[in-house]
Amino acid sequence: MAVNIPGVIGVVVFYLLVLGTGIWASFKSKRKQRNSGATGMEMALLGNRSINVVVGVFTMTATWIGGGVIVGSVEMMCTPSMGLIRVIVLFLSYSSTFIIGGLLFVKPLRERNCVTLLDSFYIKYGKVITTGMSLFSLFIDVLCIPATLTGLGGTMSVVLDLPFSLCVWISAAVIIIYTLMGGLYSVAYTDIIQLVLILVGLLICVLFVMTSPHTLDISQTLMNNTLNAPWIGQPELKKIWIMIDDFFIFALGGLAYQSFHQRTLSATSIASAKISCFAAAFFMLIFSIPPILIGAAAASTDWNQTTYGSPSPYERGEAAMALPIALQHLTPTFISIVGIGCVAAAVMSSADSVLLSAASVFTNNIYKRILRPQASDRESQWVIRISVVVVGVAGTTLTMLNKGIVLFMYLGTGITYTIIFPEFLCVLFFNISNGYGAIMGILVGSALILLIGDPILGLKPVLHFPGCTLEDGVYIQYAPVKTISMLSTFAAILLFSYLASVLFNKGVLPEKWDVFKVKAQHSPVPLSPVGGAKEEEDNKEMKGNNSGIL
Repeated sequence: MAVNIPGVIGVVVFYLLVLGTGIWASFKSKRKQRNSGATGMEMALLGNRSINVVVGVFTMTATWIGGGVIVGSVEMMCTPSMGLIRVIVLFLSYSSTFIIGGLLFVKPLRERNCVTLLDSFYIKYGKVITTGMSLFSLFIDVLCIPATLTGLGGTMSVVLDLPFSLCVWISAAVIIIYTLMGGLYSVAYTDIIQLVLILVGLLICVLFVMTSPHTLDISQTLMNNTLNAPWIGQPELKKIWIMIDDFFIFALGGLAYQSFHQRTLSATSIASAKISCFAAAFFMLIFSIPPILIGAAAASTDWNQTTYGSPSPYERGEAAMALPIALQHLTPTFISIVGIGCVAAAVMSSADSVLLSAASVFTNNIYKRILRPQASDRESQWVIRISVVVVGVAGTTLTMLNKGIVLFMYLGTGITYTIIFPEFLCVLFFNISNGYGAIMGILVGSALILLIGDPILGLKPVLHFPGCTLEDGVYIQYAPVKTISMLSTFAAILLFSYLASVLFNKGVLPEKWDVFKVKAQHSPVPLSPVGGAKEEEDNKEMKGNNSGIL
């Protein structure tokens, strides 16, 4: 198969459009900085907290609509054991992240004038624990990049017939360039173009895929075993707790990602941040429709009549490539090019957020607070740029591991949900939590990740929860083990925090041993306002907006 020249030209045009938008946004950011007197670091990381509601909704939604989500949803639709039911669970969990975040997490972080979610740890626990949690956050961000880029590389390599590595590295280079040039402004404004292209492009692809002469009426194959298994999915009853576990992993685990809070912290006010969250929750469900329809059409196709041939992608073990295969064999060439643009846009909208998230955590919580507190604003800006490049190159390099990256991704998911989320929850809402409890929470969570085992990670379970069975030589935990682990971490934080507080306050342990100063612990003190942010004005605006809405 020869290289798809029209497809290559189309992708180049799209990349130039995105890159041009990013460069334009970088100039807009510099003008805004001069007019407002904001620091370069504040402008790069939070856009001087001046992102309005419209842009906020776009960038919030685009952050979650990644290439992995689109390609993975089509894959799930073509996998009989998952199907429509699992895809709905996935998108409902993502939507729940925005709703819960808007209701519970926006106000506490804004009132503390945080730049990153890790600032809340610094306020309460100090440098040591903040450094540890920052390293966890950086590790997870690095792992998110290859998972996102892999979907794009696979799609482009199938449709354009280009080497996987070439597709990945060119895409990564474009993302890195506009992110380091304009920071949050470039990321936010390119998200607008990317999100529009994703929705419009996918709807066009849906039209052609569903009207293909080789595709049956999807309403007839929803629950009937015709050409392939029913695309509604056939999840076994014994897996219901696994589905519930997955829902909470994505719904609550997403609240521990800096890329989410970067959007709420960059908004003009608490009110606009909340509105962006609630609107994004709605649009998340809207964006679930195109991949569901494409997946349903792919599961209802007589592949023997296509150039792909029999058996189906699922039966060949190629369900992960169901989207590019459908685009290549069920649509005209120019439509498949549009589909590539959609996946590329989705990848960019998530990957740039991850890059900026990692740069924010490293610069603000490690370099600026730990390594060089006296660093100038200009120095901090260079650290941000270098961080973007280093994290981008490191994450892109991991894509070369191909299937091996799945192991890292599952480890990253476990860390986010099992360790970071309960720690974050306790920092914001439980005054009793202290450094001793936080350390024990990290130890308990880490131990449980290893002890409960995971067949994908190749870890045999040491702890066998009810329902754990040996299937084909592999132990499967049918209990919601990750949620149990998260709750155990949460309980350990509060229990050991209380125990440490009692021991030091009652004099059982000498005060000189109290390295985290729990005896003198008091309510969190907000950080000094950064970049001219005035939360009192934000609160007044929120009240005014709320009264108008109600």
